[in-house]
Amino acid sequence: MEQLKPLLIVAGPTAVGKTDFSIRLAKAVNGSVISCDSMQVYKYMDIGSAKIRKDEMEGIPHYLVDVLEPEEEFHVVRFCEMARKAMKEIYAAGRIPILVGGTGFYIQALLYGIDFDEEPADDSYRKSLEKLAKEQGADVLFEKLMEVDPKSCQIIHKNNVKRVIRALEYYHDTGKPISKHNEEERQKPAIFNHAFFVLTDERPLLYERIDRRVDQMMEEGLLEEVRGLRERGYHRGMVAMQGLGYKELLAYLEGECSLEEAVYTIKRDTRHFAKRQLTWFKRESDVIWLNRSDFSQDTGLMLKEAERIIRNKGIC
Repeated sequence: MEQLKPLLIVAGPTAVGKTDFSIRLAKAVNGSVISCDSMQVYKYMDIGSAKIRKDEMEGIPHYLVDVLEPEEEFHVVRFCEMARKAMKEIYAAGRIPILVGGTGFYIQALLYGIDFDEEPADDSYRKSLEKLAKEQGADVLFEKLMEVDPKSCQIIHKNNVKRVIRALEYYHDTGKPISKHNEEERQKPAIFNHAFFVLTDERPLLYERIDRRVDQMMEEGLLEEVRGLRERGYHRGMVAMQGLGYKELLAYLEGECSLEEAVYTIKRDTRHFAKRQLTWFKRESDVIWLNRSDFSQDTGLMLKEAERIIRNKGIC
């Protein structure tokens, strides 16, 4: 029987401290980081995506960071292709890949080797949904999804029109909710010798970290970053510009709300997003939870526990 290759995963909600933890873990196990984030892959979107800076990498190789133009599509199929290519390079260098991010769907796809057809043969239904969204708004589509797949509505935000459409399309094509399909996929055995760590914290502390991070992003120049993207011709119709922080500040720049209202909305929606991320990871069967409060907020203690688990699993 072929020995499974090693893979470490560091996941969790936004602002929980994945970046710092992953750097320290990579140093401890001779690892390289593959970003599993749907926004950090894009160039020019640094502050709003909380993209790791070169100096923060501390010499650890990083993949899938700052490599695509904002107009390029990035979806689960492309992520898996790019991540597998990166893993090949990492293994060849004698290092261990560490998948880091909060996009649970991408992690699941890679960990279990799920195959996706990028586009259904007939795209007429999708086009009709896109037209409906344009004419009547995202709420109408979300209500349609709630009727056939309420479980997906707990995970997918109503403004994530692309994912709402994909879920409706899947139901239309198969007669089965995509949430049920995802649950079935989770029962598949993983194709790696892995440890799947999910960092978390007590809810009030996590929300406090989120609010502080948004304030810090504004101080670092998030508004100027969004203004610059707008001047380049990037707009809310683009998937990349639907990211948290970007669409809200675009609304401000277009006179739809005050700056104070935009910042309030970013904080509120980021808290909601973190809650949905946690809901996703709670459905995964073999995650190892590392609650910061259980370790007195000490990343070093969390790292020691992670290293102990990795050794016990015989990963490295």
